[in-house]
Amino acid sequence: MKIRQALISLSDKSGALEFARGLVANDVKLLSTGGTARLLRDAGLPVTEVGDYTGFPEMLDGRVKTLHPRVHAGILARRDLPEHMSTIEQHGIPTIDLVCVNLYPFRETVAQAGVTLADAVENIDIGGPAMVRSSAKNYAGVAVVTDPADYPAVLAEMTSNGGELSLNTRFALAKKAFVHTARYDATIANWLTSLDEANQPGLFPDRLQLAFDCVEALRYGENPHQQAAFYRDPIPLAGSIANYKQLQGKELSYNNIADADAAWECVKTFETPACVIIKHANPCGVAVDVSLLSAYEKAFQTDSTSAFGGIIAFNGTVGAEVVAAMNVRKHFVEVLLAPAFTDAAREMLATKQNLRVLELPLARVYHAFEMKRVGGGLLVQTPDHFNVKASDLRQVSKVAPTDAQIEDLLFAYRVAKFVKSNAIVFCGCGMTLGVGAGQMSRVDSTRIAASKAKSAGLDLAGSCVASDAFFPFRDGLDVVAAAGAKAVIQPGGSMRDEEVISAADEHGLAMVFTGARHFRH
Repeated sequence: MKIRQALISLSDKSGALEFARGLVANDVKLLSTGGTARLLRDAGLPVTEVGDYTGFPEMLDGRVKTLHPRVHAGILARRDLPEHMSTIEQHGIPTIDLVCVNLYPFRETVAQAGVTLADAVENIDIGGPAMVRSSAKNYAGVAVVTDPADYPAVLAEMTSNGGELSLNTRFALAKKAFVHTARYDATIANWLTSLDEANQPGLFPDRLQLAFDCVEALRYGENPHQQAAFYRDPIPLAGSIANYKQLQGKELSYNNIADADAAWECVKTFETPACVIIKHANPCGVAVDVSLLSAYEKAFQTDSTSAFGGIIAFNGTVGAEVVAAMNVRKHFVEVLLAPAFTDAAREMLATKQNLRVLELPLARVYHAFEMKRVGGGLLVQTPDHFNVKASDLRQVSKVAPTDAQIEDLLFAYRVAKFVKSNAIVFCGCGMTLGVGAGQMSRVDSTRIAASKAKSAGLDLAGSCVASDAFFPFRDGLDVVAAAGAKAVIQPGGSMRDEEVISAADEHGLAMVFTGARHFRH
């Protein structure tokens, strides 16, 4: 299909001049509207304004300009139906063979603080989506371009094929166009249905529309008999796992991505050099120290057995010394994540062909929502990005924690936030000593955490303990004290808080309440 006439009407005008020049070079006549027409004319390009083309000026402050039979008949007429072509010829309507449109910036408008309903409504595009959908529907005879990133490829194909675009290209552009309008309408629907009675936007729309792009089909899901794919946000949040760049190694699996996400979300909460080792969605070793090397050595020491085949994340540039330490320990790792790797580290890692090495930007930002699919529905919540500070702590025991203990308690509590409930974390000197995860009773998690430390040969004397939720009975405190711990951090809020506090005093434990629970299911 040879392109003879194109209509260009753009809100985002990036790359528009270069694209229009390329069309003119391919003997394409240009139609345009408003600001886009002025841009092309000022650049010396021959362009006809849509108002002159239709015989009707833009009206109603630009609300009506392309909604005209001379525009839409030229787009929608089927080139393979003689009666269609005869009709538009009878009315003197030439075909429009390419439509280049992007839409009013609704998303950007409603993202501004203090935006009003009136401002938002004025940025709901009408004519643009109509032209995009008309063009995409009639892709057999029309090319529709909605993304400036496609301009170079479209021009290259036209130039090399005598001004023509293949059916495959037009179909691909049409699919992209329908996604473009669907997501535009979804953004409008989400924002409007989130308004309260005073027309102020809230957190949760009444009708939630979701949009994700498929990155790749995965070999299988959690198990080989399950099929799976990885989707990401159209604009992935900075610092999220979806922004990874794989430097080497095998394809990522469903479980690799899930565990890598858990490791990354945990490690990026620490400001000092940190290492997080994840196994089956739970941290089995976490540490902070003056360097990534020492943080790794401490994290590995927590549970070297579980660390085998785990996922490791660092919050700084990984050097050769860290890789060398992993080699000395013959530490088999599935995935290694960091914001950057030195050239020397990359060279050493290259010898491990199956090791998946991911590089991604470190940014401590969070999605607006977390979502979990359930039967027939979707659970949606804001993310748990609250980190307890020393000023949030309330001493409830007779014994006060020391400054060093407070530092370890805050560290342990931050780790507990990423451990499956019921979560118990023993720590000391900026490293985990024992982790109890995912048990039905909190006392069992406490026993497991203490047992893990004992198996690793770690001394719990003087250690600090974090619990992600309150201790429902004193039995957990009894286990903590018997293991040698001296300080405890927990949210509080149990009916038996007084019983638990009495147990702490009986054992000479320092205990603080946070008032903030960190369940992770």
